[in-house]
Amino acid sequence: MATIDEFRKLEFKIAEIKDVSEHPNADKLLILTLDVGDKTKQVVAGIKSAYSKETLVGKQVVVVDNLDSAILRGVESQGMVLAGSDENGIVIVSPEKKLKNGSIVK
Repeated sequence: MATIDEFRKLEFKIAEIKDVSEHPNADKLLILTLDVGDKTKQVVAGIKSAYSKETLVGKQVVVVDNLDSAILRGVESQGMVLAGSDENGIVIVSPEKKLKNGSIVK
């Protein structure tokens, strides 16, 4: 279990997907370029089975902005896009209405 203080350390922000590319070393991963308001980030996401590149560009998502970078199958990921999944597939967590990129999710 995580404490409320541990949870408060995470920074959830609204980001817009500006570009999507194929991961060179993985069939299920996409490389997303995100506009987080004050910066651009690269995030590797396991959503290729649920989304085409064309449907993702311009979409706003919720990103964990302050995670340490990780190398996923040889590509740096600078955050994490939130998504849910069940037996019907994967769905990205996205705001109901358009918000300013970089807006804090509480």
